[in-house]
Amino acid sequence: MNGPTTDPQALRERALAALLAARDRTSLLTDCVEDAELTAQHSPLMSPLVWDLAHIGNQEEQWLLRAVAGRDAMRPEIDSLYDAFEHPRAERPSLPLLAPAEARGYAAEVRGRALDVLDSTPFHGSALTDAGFAFGMIAQHEQQHDETMLITHQLRSGPTALTAPDPEPAPPFTGPAEVLVPGGPFTMGTSTEPWALDNERPAHRRLVPPFFIDTTPVTNAAYQRFIEDGGYEEMRWWSPAGWAMVRRNGLRAPLFWRREGGQWLRRHFGTVEPVPADEPVLHVSWHEADAYARWAGRRLPSEEEWEKAARYDPVTDRSLRYPWGDDDPTPERANLGQRHLRPAPAGSYPAGASPLGVRQLIGDVWEWTSSDFLPYPGFVAFPYREYSDVFFGGDYKVLRGGAFSVDAVACRGTFRNWDHPVRRQIFSGFRTARDAGPAEASAPEAAAPEAF
Repeated sequence: MNGPTTDPQALRERALAALLAARDRTSLLTDCVEDAELTAQHSPLMSPLVWDLAHIGNQEEQWLLRAVAGRDAMRPEIDSLYDAFEHPRAERPSLPLLAPAEARGYAAEVRGRALDVLDSTPFHGSALTDAGFAFGMIAQHEQQHDETMLITHQLRSGPTALTAPDPEPAPPFTGPAEVLVPGGPFTMGTSTEPWALDNERPAHRRLVPPFFIDTTPVTNAAYQRFIEDGGYEEMRWWSPAGWAMVRRNGLRAPLFWRREGGQWLRRHFGTVEPVPADEPVLHVSWHEADAYARWAGRRLPSEEEWEKAARYDPVTDRSLRYPWGDDDPTPERANLGQRHLRPAPAGSYPAGASPLGVRQLIGDVWEWTSSDFLPYPGFVAFPYREYSDVFFGGDYKVLRGGAFSVDAVACRGTFRNWDHPVRRQIFSGFRTARDAGPAEASAPEAAAPEAF
C-alpha cells in the first residue's frame, strides 16, 4: 500500500487479510503444544496460553459482534474471566477458564460471525467503523497477544515447539557508528493513519535539538564488553532503582544468558546456543539499557528523538510512515511477523534505512527510550480508557520500533509500546544517542567514531 488508503474496498480487503493472518499465527502458537502446556502457567509474568486464546475471541466478540454489529452476547458469563484488568496474570490459572477445545471452538465461532460482519458493515458513519478501525484494532489486538504468547514460548521449559528459518546472513556492517539528526521541528504522531491507536494521535509539531543516534541497535558483542568491564558490579553506571534491581536479583547478564566453558550461552526457544556476537542484544530491561548507555558515555534517545530519526525526511521536511517511506513493510525492509525467531545481524536491511541512514528502526528488537509514557497534546481516549489512558504517568517507559515478534499491522513509525523499566522477558533491546555540539551540529556529515 502506498500510504494510508481511504478506499473502503481496499480497507476491507486489508482488514480481512490482517484478521486471517493473525488467526493463522494464533493457531501456530497454540497448536504446537499439548493441552497440558496450554493450561500451564509457564511464568507468573504471563498468562496460560489458553487464557490468551479465549481472551482473543472474547475481545473480538465484544467489539465486532456487540459494539459494531449490535448483536447479543454469545457468552456473557465469561466476560469477567477474560477481563485483563479484573484478573492479574498471576491469578489467571486459578480461574474456571475454558478448556483448550472449548476455547478454540469459541474463538472460531466468533471469527465466523465476525467475517460476516466485516462483509456487511459500511466503513463510515461512526468512529468505530470509519476506515474499518474496529477491524484493524482487533487484528492488532490479536497480534499483540500472539507476541505475548511467543514470549511465553521463550519462557517455557522443555524442548522447542517452534521453528523458523534464520534471517539471511549479512556482511559485517562497516558504515558509520552514529548518524547526525539535524535540529529543528518535525511532525510527531499521526492524525491520518486509519488504524493508528489513540496514544499515537494527534499529529503535532515537536522541536528537537540536534543529536547523534547509533546507526544500528547495540549488539551482543558490545554489551559483552560492558559486562566484562564490570558493568553489573559498578554502582556508578546505574540509577538507584536499577542498582537495587541488580543487587536484589543478583543480575550479571541479560535474561537467558549464562557463562559456561569460557563463553556466553543463551537459552533460545528451547535450545541453548552461543550468544551471537553480531545480533542486537535482546531481553534487557530499561535499567540495563540505561546503565550501558552511561558506561558508553552516551544516553538513551528520547521518544521524540527516536521518532525523528525514524520518520524525518530532511529533503522534503516531511514525516514518513516508516523509515524507508510510505509503503508498507516488506521482507526486504524489516524483520517482522515471526518470520524468523531472532533478530537479524546489526546493519541488516539497508532497504529499510531512514533518509538519514539509520538502520533497523522497525523490526528486530523493541528499543527502549528515555521517555515516560505520556499522552500527546490533544489526546482523546478511544475507544476505551483502558487501552492507554490508565497507563499514562505511571511507572512505564516507552519502547519503539517493534521486533521480530511483531506483525506489521501492529507496527508503524508512530506506534508506541510501553512497559515497566524492570521488564526483561520482552523482546527488548536499544540503541544509544548523544547531544550534538555546536560545531558538530553544523558539520555536513557526522564523524564515524569507533562503534559502541
